[in-house]
Parts: sequence; structure tokens; C-alpha cells
Amino acid sequence: MKIKNLLLTALVVLATAVGIVWAADHIDAPAVTATASDITDYYAFQSPENADNLVFVANLQGLLDPAATASAKFDEQVMVEFNIDNTGDAVEDLVIQAVFRDGKVQVYGPVAPSESGLMSQVETDGGLVEAEITQYNETAKIGSGKGMKVFAGPRDDPFFFDFAQYSEIIAGNATSFNEPGADTFAGTNVLSVVVEVPKSMLGNAAALNTWVESKRKI
Repeated sequence: MKIKNLLLTALVVLATAVGIVWAADHIDAPAVTATASDITDYYAFQSPENADNLVFVANLQGLLDPAATASAKFDEQVMVEFNIDNTGDAVEDLVIQAVFRDGKVQVYGPVAPSESGLMSQVETDGGLVEAEITQYNETAKIGSGKGMKVFAGPRDDPFFFDFAQYSEIIAGNATSFNEPGADTFAGTNVLSVVVEVPKSMLGNAAALNTWVESKRKI
């Protein structure tokens, strides 16, 4: 299956030993806003339960109120691709790909991609780990295999941002954020894709460049 780049949200450097990195981009261009290809946040961090693992999280379709969350669905025409550069050249050496079929998330990789950049194909030779997609208000359904764990389903939006105060700062009416401020995204949900993977599957570099894309089938 050929797919093309739909949205690139962020490129971040991840120290494999410690810390958390994140990037946020709520509300994109009209063609993708409020769809399951709109990436709102990207997180990459060491597993708090296993220091030998890294966790990658892509959140999609932000600003879902509770009434809309139950009917929100992952798009079977869209692939979420986690990219990992372990040589420092800002070109993906490994990919982890999540596609959605018949109520399940299917995750392939980490595996070297057949091609890099805007075009991709599903790397089915990268091994498969899958899980049932968790529905709204259900207990999380987590799939496992190859030492990996995967999850896909709705979650409370974890990103904290005081948009009203930000607007006041931009307008010149304030000079700083309040402590703690008001959470603009409180009470809203996202569709999350979570993949936990052993560090040993990502190469032996001291640091990784990692970014996430959503790509639509053509």
C-alpha cells in the first residue's frame, strides 16, 4: 500500500537514557482539523515501569468533547508512522507503523523503511503486534508481542495550555502566564496510539531523533 505524507508535526531529539520530549500542534489546516489524521501531540519517553523500554505516543483528533468521543474513530485510510533516526542525519533509519483494520490497531516494526521521506509503504515484514481498539469508557485493551506493547483508543487530552492567557500575552495585555493558569483543553479527549518498545530494537546510539507523521493511502 502506497501512502503519502499528510502531516508532519515535530522533530525532537530524545536522549535514550532519561527524560521526556513532547511536541504539540492542536488545530491544523482545514483539510485535517477534527479528523483522525490531525496530530495534536507527540510524546517519547523512557518507560516508568521498565528502564530498558521507550514509549512513543501520538495523539490525534483533539478537542473531542465527551459526547463526540464515543463516535470518534481511527481512519483506516491513515497510517501513523513513528520515525527514528539513529545516525544523526535527520533521515529515518527505522519506522514503527500503526494501521487500523476491523476494530484493531496493527503495529509493524521497528524496521528499516523501504523508502524514506514523504512516501511510505506498510512494512509488513517488520513483524506484527496488534490490539483491539479500546472504545470510550472501556478498560484499556493492550496488545503485546516481540517484547512490545501497543494501545489505541480515546484518552483525556494530557496537554496543558492556557490559551486565553496566551492570547493576552500576544495582544500585549499581559507579560507572563499565570501559575497554575487555566487548562484550555480540560474535559476534552484525543485518540491515542501508544507503542512501547525495547531500546535494544532501536540501535545503540546515545541519542535518537524521532518524529511522527500521519500518512494517507493513495
